[in-house]
Amino acid sequence: MGSVRSPLVVLVHGAFHGGWCWSALQAELDRRAIPSLAPDLPGHGASLEPLGNLSDDARSVRALLDRLRDHGRDVVLVAHSYGGAVATQAAAGAANVGHIVYVTAFVPDEGETVLGLVGSLPAAEYALQAAMVLGETSCTIDPGHARATFYGECTERVAGAAAARLDTQALATFSEPLTAAAWRSIPSTYVRCLRDQALPDVHQVVMAARCNDVTTLDTDHSPFASKTAELADVIERIAVAHRTVA
Repeated sequence: MGSVRSPLVVLVHGAFHGGWCWSALQAELDRRAIPSLAPDLPGHGASLEPLGNLSDDARSVRALLDRLRDHGRDVVLVAHSYGGAVATQAAAGAANVGHIVYVTAFVPDEGETVLGLVGSLPAAEYALQAAMVLGETSCTIDPGHARATFYGECTERVAGAAAARLDTQALATFSEPLTAAAWRSIPSTYVRCLRDQALPDVHQVVMAARCNDVTTLDTDHSPFASKTAELADVIERIAVAHRTVA
């Protein structure tokens, strides 16, 4: 009999964050023998590349997917927030991506921008708007608003550590239209977070309708920190369904 091989879970972070935000979830996945990678998008976390636009971020993720394909690795792609737009473009045509998990994430269609998608949805209050400090070409998060916006259900210790790591986001990432939409050809699951103050649930509902499956977590914008085991349950279920026999 052959050995059972799990797909590699590739975790794509959202705006202002880095691969560091997935650390608790990765530890939980490790305990379940589910391998994962959490790359930094250009200019974020430990990346030495300059900040870019959506295309730059998507190219970075696609390059990783292609390297994994060349090594015979199947992938479950998990994307958070703005990372949903990155994953949507990066995974289009990637034969080794078996499933996309959108964690309270944007699910744009071809030709849509993140800002344009927000503008097309029902009116809702975005705490993120009050938290953003705008510059000419980039923006940051006011530390005083970070917990309420992103980490409302996290402990003060976890929220404080995460807020201290937030970095600059290029405005171009929100205004560039997608050239492809992977969710149209790759099975997908949407994870709605009911207490999210950064991406209101009324907007999550609309974007979740573009996915094949929807699950809910009663938590904030950062379930990888606030509902770690519950999010791992969702990912484990999908990863197990995509195991192969080598």
